[in-house]
Amino acid sequence: MESLTSTAPLSSLPPFARRAALLSNTLPASAPAVNLAFDSGHAFPGVLPDLTLEATAALTTFRAETLQYAPKAGLPALKAHIADYMTGEGAEVTAAQILVTNGAKHAIELVCRLLIDEGDTIVVTAPTYFTAIPIFRSFGVRFIEVGQDEDGLDVDELADSLSRLRNAGEAMPKFVYNVPDFHNPTGVTMSLARRHALLELAQHYGILIIEDSPYRKVRFTGESLPSLKALDRAGVVVHVGTFSKLMAPGLRVGWAAASPALITRMIQLKSDGGSCPLTQRIIVEFLNAGRLTGHINRIQATYQANRDQMVAAVRRELPDVTLTIPEGGYYLWLTLPDGVDGDAVARAASASGVTVISGSKFFAMSDVHRARHHLRVAYSHASHEEIVLGIRALATGYQSVTESSVVVPAG
Repeated sequence: MESLTSTAPLSSLPPFARRAALLSNTLPASAPAVNLAFDSGHAFPGVLPDLTLEATAALTTFRAETLQYAPKAGLPALKAHIADYMTGEGAEVTAAQILVTNGAKHAIELVCRLLIDEGDTIVVTAPTYFTAIPIFRSFGVRFIEVGQDEDGLDVDELADSLSRLRNAGEAMPKFVYNVPDFHNPTGVTMSLARRHALLELAQHYGILIIEDSPYRKVRFTGESLPSLKALDRAGVVVHVGTFSKLMAPGLRVGWAAASPALITRMIQLKSDGGSCPLTQRIIVEFLNAGRLTGHINRIQATYQANRDQMVAAVRRELPDVTLTIPEGGYYLWLTLPDGVDGDAVARAASASGVTVISGSKFFAMSDVHRARHHLRVAYSHASHEEIVLGIRALATGYQSVTESSVVVPAG
């Protein structure tokens, strides 16, 4: 009998699905472990909550619940908390309109499973959240990129694009994906006028809006604006939230809030036996104890101080670089002088001891030269000392690139 432990050559494997055929056979090389990490939106270790009491209760008092399969839609107690939280933010949401997921990206994937057929079109901002791009691509979408400015997504530009599609007799996009509060990566917050205009446009053309809202409570300054879901009276918004930024990213608990017709189908498309009831119950006990408000206050104070430290360091070490100071969130979006290649700067910075992400990762289809004139740097995870050292290392990498004339043409 032929051994089942032998490894078949790649050429003898069945053909990959189209979504897998374009993938690389190797994973990208990891950044050096000794580098300072400004690339990912990790939480600052000092603000991670002590969940010992909540975990103990989850594994004792609620053991029969937490060590079984969970309801596919989520624990009723958690769904009720999420509905109350969103209602307090002005959204007309009931627990029946909530689906608990394994993080926000799981919710985004379920929306795609619900709506997308290969060849369908979606709208994203230029730039957009880079981790969402491969999720969308895996469903075979076509992208329409819409620019943004200091007021967020350019609704007039989107209206022009939709009008051209309709006049050409082409199908409308299935949805518009946007991060309206402290946009990832730019940090921009969408103005109230733009929010109303986007909702009106979506309703007019029968297009859904996917509102990805992980950073909403991480606000330092300025006025909190109503979420798109709170302004939605036509049921066109699917709101995606997460406890990653509210509590801790390792919990891997997020949610989608939408009309019952959408949520019911998303539940049926959910392939797990229900998101982990243990972590859900830990969150419920944390919320029952009234700890969320104090925790959010600590996050806001910590990340505002981190932001201010990084802004000062960038201005001091990188005077040629421009940036917009976000009113909240986790990131600074740096715009390099014309001709300076962000990919090259990111590589040089890594060699100097700090990991950042080049702006090219955040564009679904844009002109590569324009896309490569940016960097995203995260201030959430590092200490003040690490921020100073990391920006200094970034400046060293930047200087090595500019002195060697590694540039790209202006966009």
